Amino acid sequence: MGKGKISNNIRKLRFFRDEMTQQELADKVGVTRQTIISMEQDKYSPSLELAFRIAHVFGVPLEEVFAYHPGDSPA
Repeated sequence: MGKGKISNNIRKLRFFRDEMTQQELADKVGVTRQTIISMEQDKYSPSLELAFRIAHVFGVPLEEVFAYHPGDSPA
């Protein structure tokens, strides 16, 4: 089975939350700004706990922030 991919709507959610900065979000969820940047660029997949903390900050369900895209099916 191929490796799946996780995408997110963090940048869009920040924009619609009074243009919250990456640093403001990082401070609210307890990570560095670089971690937020990496997630927004799909270079880092957060832990389940961090994913829930981010969803909580925006007041939306986890599925509104993150989406999982499975890889190829087994041959």
